[in-house]
Amino acid sequence: MPAGCSSPLSGSSEEKESVLSRIALQFTSWSERYIPDAYIFALLATLFIFAVSMTVAPADIVLTSWGTGFWELIPFTMQMSLIIITGYVLATAKPVFLLIVRLAELPKSPRGAVLLVALFSMLTSWFNWGFSLIISAILAREVGRRNSRADYRALAAASFLGQGSMWAQGLSGSANLQMCTKEALQPGIREVVARGGLIPSGLIGLEHTVFLWQTLLTVVVEIVLVGLVVWWFAPSEAFAKNAKALNINLGEFEAVDSKSESLRKKTPGEWLEYSPLLNILIGGIGLLYLLVTLARAPSLISGITLNNLNFFFMMIGILLHWTPHRLMRAFKDATPSVWGAILQFPFYAGIAGMITGTGLNEKIAGFFVSISNQVTFAPIIAIYSTILGVFVPSGGSKWVIEAPYVLTAAHDLKVHLGWVVSVYNLGEALANLIQPFWMVPVLAILGLKARDVMGYTAVVFLVLLPAVLIMVTVLGMTLPYPL
Repeated sequence: MPAGCSSPLSGSSEEKESVLSRIALQFTSWSERYIPDAYIFALLATLFIFAVSMTVAPADIVLTSWGTGFWELIPFTMQMSLIIITGYVLATAKPVFLLIVRLAELPKSPRGAVLLVALFSMLTSWFNWGFSLIISAILAREVGRRNSRADYRALAAASFLGQGSMWAQGLSGSANLQMCTKEALQPGIREVVARGGLIPSGLIGLEHTVFLWQTLLTVVVEIVLVGLVVWWFAPSEAFAKNAKALNINLGEFEAVDSKSESLRKKTPGEWLEYSPLLNILIGGIGLLYLLVTLARAPSLISGITLNNLNFFFMMIGILLHWTPHRLMRAFKDATPSVWGAILQFPFYAGIAGMITGTGLNEKIAGFFVSISNQVTFAPIIAIYSTILGVFVPSGGSKWVIEAPYVLTAAHDLKVHLGWVVSVYNLGEALANLIQPFWMVPVLAILGLKARDVMGYTAVVFLVLLPAVLIMVTVLGMTLPYPL
């Protein structure tokens, strides 16, 4: 092998690389054959919890709890849908797209290209996972177009690593935002958190989840570890397969811009659609409202709620797209990506309603208490969250199911409740590395299949899993109960 082109795996690197490819192919083939769509799991889980709830409560209470709970997450469903949509809208705005093009021209080496995409994915996912998911894929595509020596599969995998590491620990993490937003949290879960007035609001603010120094430390550790792994697994030029080698045509990605607007004659009735006037006024008023709201909040952190975060991204999207016509087009292009949340969330809300309405959460919490103590509870929950995340790949809806009994058990064992949310988040993100559900929008942009990238993400999973278990155990011992 030429000097300077040594593989990340010395010696038998080619053999080991082929082994990883075979593992990825076998795992993906198995999951595609035997694991149904996430919606099927929502239906099966509904039937299962319905049957189990019948063992602890009368049939009429179970039925009423399910039907009542079914509609309790409609505001949250809309909120999560907007996180996805506004992320897409921002990523496709022309100013943002041009910035991505400039960034894609920076790396000169194959490994440096993959590392850049991975770091970008992780950092942006902390702010908004929906935005990161789309824009990181666009960056990987643009880097692949400009750096033909970089492995296109590794670039694709790197663009997804924010979703597989720290997205849930960040500002748009669904569990974090749910726990601090009253209208996004079911009354039964708020009662569990409050436990007889111990936490009167029944809410857990971001200062006790996202902005715990322990949580921030896990983010830093993950960035360093994943960065090292990416540098290690990125094939050198001698072993890399670029897009051309994979028979992928990297045509120009179309940002939502003003070309089509300038080429057509506009009628008087359409003038406002193609004028920036309304966008400037509404965007400016919206940002002013946010400044006033944050200034009146007890603290900056307490002012960061799910509604305010979505409002901010909406206003920025309005301003960056400049005209109502471009914004409407961006929203139209983004809405197909949210059908899964709209369909599944009511069923998961119904499941949560049965768990809390029948007292089943107390029974499940008792099981966790029986097999753990104050120290071992965190790693057990992290493993449980990872395993469940493989089969139910939906962070917000899955937390609705788990929160009642996980937080009840945390109370019983006197574990910091905010840290429990962070532990859940760490496990939830790990599952994405070996579950292709959330890879779909990334792969659609890049023209790849899950089998092309899961060998790489599986390597990251194997490194992060023990690191996460160690961190949640050690750092959890530094936090008081309940907050």
